[in-house]
Amino acid sequence: MPWYAWLILVVAIGSIIGGLMMLRDTAKKVPLTDDQLKRVHARNAEMDAKDARDN
Repeated sequence: MPWYAWLILVVAIGSIIGGLMMLRDTAKKVPLTDDQLKRVHARNAEMDAKDARDN
């Protein structure tokens, strides 16, 4: 493979890794109220039961 193909490959991989690291650094936790958290847990339990029933 010529040297410029390796260069393009390294730049592409570096761009992907850099984008993922930037995404990780800018992620923020979403503050949820207790009521919202209860609804999320109930929905998760309902979906788990539905998956178990379907399989």
